[in-house]
Amino acid sequence: MRHSEFWKLMDAVFGEVYAPTLARDHALTALDSRTCVQALDDGVPPRDVWHALCDEMEVPLDRRDGGDRRRMVPPRR
Repeated sequence: MRHSEFWKLMDAVFGEVYAPTLARDHALTALDSRTCVQALDDGVPPRDVWHALCDEMEVPLDRRDGGDRRRMVPPRR
């Protein structure tokens, strides 16, 4: 997953207004209390950040593709 795909999914799943705030302000337990932005800046792969965020926010598996069934969300490592 590329960074651009991560941000597209953020907008699709959480909304264009809430996604940037969530990524900047919400510390994720699975990422050592880093935010999405901090984790990405630290080199954590976007797919790992995406799965950690979706798990913590309890996003159902069938919504993690942002409603686009053609979009393939990379599996966990």
